[in-house]
Order: sequence, then structure tokens, then C-alpha cells
Amino acid sequence: MPHTEKPGIEAAPATRLRWWTELPLIVLVYACYSAGRLIVRGDVSDAVDHGLAILRIEKALHLNAEHPLNRLFTREPWLGIPADFWYASLHYLVTPAVLVWLFRSRTVRYRAARTWLMTSTFIGLIGFTLLPTCPPRLLDASHGFVDTMAHYSSWGWWGGEASAPRGLGGMTNQYAAMPSLHVGWALWCGVILWQCGRTRLTRTAAVVYPLVTTIVVMGTANHYFLDALAGAAVMGVGLLLTPAVMRYADRAKSRFLPRPTPVAADSSGTRSPIVSAGCQTSAGERFPRQWQHQSRYGPGSEPDASPSDAGEEAPAPAR
Repeated sequence: MPHTEKPGIEAAPATRLRWWTELPLIVLVYACYSAGRLIVRGDVSDAVDHGLAILRIEKALHLNAEHPLNRLFTREPWLGIPADFWYASLHYLVTPAVLVWLFRSRTVRYRAARTWLMTSTFIGLIGFTLLPTCPPRLLDASHGFVDTMAHYSSWGWWGGEASAPRGLGGMTNQYAAMPSLHVGWALWCGVILWQCGRTRLTRTAAVVYPLVTTIVVMGTANHYFLDALAGAAVMGVGLLLTPAVMRYADRAKSRFLPRPTPVAADSSGTRSPIVSAGCQTSAGERFPRQWQHQSRYGPGSEPDASPSDAGEEAPAPAR
């Protein structure tokens, strides 16, 4: 009975992934995402109204983590400055680093993890489109928030407008606060590190990185607590949609990309079958029965083949 492999989540991908195809794909998806953020800039008054609505909801739910964290980061530069560096840079560094590590060391998990990240990112883009939201730092000062990025701008490469490099603040959508993909991407990194990491250090990083990122986005007044919750929810929806997205991607590949033609087995009979199973005899070598006859009749003499011997020495019929 032929042995068949049962596919599973740990099975190797049918098509081997190559870095020179993965890198352009990721760059293209991120470029589309960044361009989409710029294109879908909403009305400023609507964004402010949405931000104030989130504050009212949090007040009704007795959630107010943003104000005490923001006051702490503003009052203590040794906390505020590292937090600004964390917010402005790590999501650009840690997320790609985890992707590369996964590609190199956990290939069987890479495609699903990459699809999960991309699917969730596009869901977040839909959120930016439907719900432009003013972050706490851009609200009127009467609401009690301080923009720590502007407050400590002399310490970093960012300007007073946003976390973008100095002078490039106009090239980012500052009202793309809901959901917080800083938190979403950090949660993705945490899950991947927890599932695939085998050391205590990676497990610790899996917990610390998303937790600290959540504190940082609120303490720097870049996001509300509900933004962080929405970022986690977006990653959850993306995870649920990942199997379906992968199935549709496979169908599209099989439909639009040519499949390699299998090489047919040679059945013309031009090649003779190997009946020796790879065994070879050296020149002058005899089979055991021939050695027996030689020892009986002496060297150089051969007996007449008897009917029984001839039957035994006759070649076996081909099967």
C-alpha cells in the first residue's frame, strides 16, 4: 500500500520561498499601505470629534491611563526620551527583524505569519479610512495632553509635527490613530517570538515588547487606550482570516501561474533493467557452485554439465 504524507501546519511549503521574491513583495505591500495612509486623510474636524468621542467613552468606562502616563513621561526625561525613541523607531526595526529571523530559522511557519501580518495591516488601513482619529497629542491643550515628541524633539531626529524625520512631518497621516498598529505589530512580534522562540530571552521579549509598546503609545500621547485595544482586535481578525487568504492566494497562483510539467517515466524499454541490484563481480570471480566444481576436478578442468547442474546453472527466467 503506498505511503502518503498527511499535510499539516508543520509541513514544508509546496513552493520553496526565496528572499528575492519575498523582499519585493513586503516592500510593495508596505509602500501601498503608506500611500494609502496619505491618500485617506480625513477631515480634521471629524478626526477631532472622533478623538473626543473616544475620550468620553473611556471616561464612561473609567479608563484613564493616558493622562497619568503622559504626565510622567513629560515630567521625567529619562522616561520620556527613551519612550520617544521607542515609538519612532522600533516598529521599523523589530518587525522586519522578526520576519527575517522567521524566514531563516522557521520556514514552515513563515508564510502564514507573513500573511497574518499583511492581512491585519490592510484591515488597519480600512480603519484609518473609515474612522480618522485625532491622537491625544493634537487635541487642544485644555484636554491636558503634552506632545512628548515635540517636547523632546531636540533629542531625536523627529520634528515637532510627528514621529517622521525632521522636515517630513507633512508626508505622514497624523490622524491615523485608530487602530494602533504600533500595538498590533508589537503583538504580532510577541506571538511569533513566544511560539517559535526556544529560549527564556525570546519568551521574555515576547511579553515585554508588546506590553511596553502599549505603555509608550499612551505615555507619548500618540494613542488612546481604546486605540491599543483596537490594534489587538485587528490582529485577531487578521489571524482568523489568514487561512482563507492563503487559500485564495493558492488558487490564484494555480490559475494564473503555469505549473511545471512533470517528466514522464521512460517506458520505451531502451534501457535494460538492472538485475544485479547494483552488485558487480570482478574479473575471474566465480559463483559458489563453480568454486565447488573447481575444487573437485582441479584447476583448468571443467566437468560436463549434468542435467541437474545445467538446470541449476541455467539463467533464471526474467520476471
